[in-house]
Amino acid sequence: MDFRISKEEMLEGMHKMNSFGTRLTGSRGHTDFINWLKAEIGGMDIPVFSDPFYFRRWEEKRSSIEIIDGNERISIPVSSAYPYSGETSPDGITEELVYVKSPADIPKTKGKIAVFEIANVNFLPSEIAFDKRTSYPEDVVLEKKYEGPVITSFVQCFYGILSKITKAKAVILIWKGLHDDCIKGQYLSFIMGYQNIPMLWVNETDGKKVTEAARAHKKARFVLEAEIEENAFTESFYCILRGKNEKETVIVNTHTDGTNCVEENGPIALLQLMKNMKDKELERTHIFVFTTGHFRLPHFQDIRTGAFQSGSRWLAMHRDLWDGKGEHFKCVANLTLEHMGCREWRDVDGEYKYTDKPEVELVYTGNDFVDRLYIDTVRERKTVRTMTLRGHNALHFGEGQNFFTMRIPEISLVPAPYYLCVVSDTHEMEKFDIDLMTEQTETFARLIDKIEKISASSLGRSDFYSLLKAKSVSGGRDFSLSGLAGLISDKIRK
Repeated sequence: MDFRISKEEMLEGMHKMNSFGTRLTGSRGHTDFINWLKAEIGGMDIPVFSDPFYFRRWEEKRSSIEIIDGNERISIPVSSAYPYSGETSPDGITEELVYVKSPADIPKTKGKIAVFEIANVNFLPSEIAFDKRTSYPEDVVLEKKYEGPVITSFVQCFYGILSKITKAKAVILIWKGLHDDCIKGQYLSFIMGYQNIPMLWVNETDGKKVTEAARAHKKARFVLEAEIEENAFTESFYCILRGKNEKETVIVNTHTDGTNCVEENGPIALLQLMKNMKDKELERTHIFVFTTGHFRLPHFQDIRTGAFQSGSRWLAMHRDLWDGKGEHFKCVANLTLEHMGCREWRDVDGEYKYTDKPEVELVYTGNDFVDRLYIDTVRERKTVRTMTLRGHNALHFGEGQNFFTMRIPEISLVPAPYYLCVVSDTHEMEKFDIDLMTEQTETFARLIDKIEKISASSLGRSDFYSLLKAKSVSGGRDFSLSGLAGLISDKIRK
């Protein structure tokens, strides 16, 4: 199959996507982006099938923190609001700050503003979350300790629950161990349900003023206004390109909601793939799926499928397109495209900046056969820094997890830059590389072409999750439960 991926058209698509603003689930920007995508697909004369949804939408409108020191008001910059945490009146909450140094301090927060320091999670081996299959080039490694704003917020996401139990009125969360520029605008954590207690993030530098004020039992004025929309509308949609084989499908998917230019730009790549394929004679039927709800997972996940991403709802609703039972189509392969064209930015000698390298491409591959297929394909690339992974310890990031749990052989691109969930005026375009995104899209185009020629039996099924043992992703020793026990023992002794 002859593919011609247009870098110019994709860059134009990126600018168009950014023009809609932040695309949080069900927001105006998200709805406008979906409508534009559907119009582009309609212009290709490809039918679009829509799944409408309604949910309770929350979105920050205004936030501020002021420390009250006598007659003086000291303004503290807010890094971001905690999504779906809660809200205040326009006048806010004025109460005493309570610094929570240990669990014993939590009951003291009743009726007051709780202050927690959230340390960067940098003490767990990366092999807790990742099990390596292959690296290309072979010297590609991940950090020895799995860290960063996303994992930190996911692991330490229970402070709102604790504060709600103790009947605190609001919560200030202070980042520790992460560069101030790195955490500005982070839309985290998005995996929790509505908390019904307002929470704001503050960076480490400004957080010192907050903790000093809390230790001195000073008061603060805390404001978090939010727009609440009951029965907000959003939609997933999908398109079908028919092939000669009336029983087998290949599903290519991504999601449409996101925070910036890389989260989520997968739909721009899918447009290119569809444009190239729409007039070709296909062996198999290809289904392109654009789901909503990735940034509102508690509402859109359907755990009956054993998956936890937003696409799990689509799988549960459309079993006739993938499960192979009776007259249903059988999905023989899945390709997931997310977070494309990412440059690596890290804290380098106290400065948060570009490292002159692409972000490591984390790619989940369902089994050894499709792993070799992917690695053989990326060898054709000019710029490549990739590591393939197996779902491990019940962890599998990205929308490909939905298919992995259904034992469908997947190839899922899901790089995880530190700025993945940042909302900013620039949409993080300074961290984006259109040439890299073009190469990544070309890789998936070649994969589609290759999979067309491979039998379903050769593609096989996805493996189960690996447990406890993992091949090292950091270049050190392979991971085992006994090794972790020894690490913890050493930490205790020290």
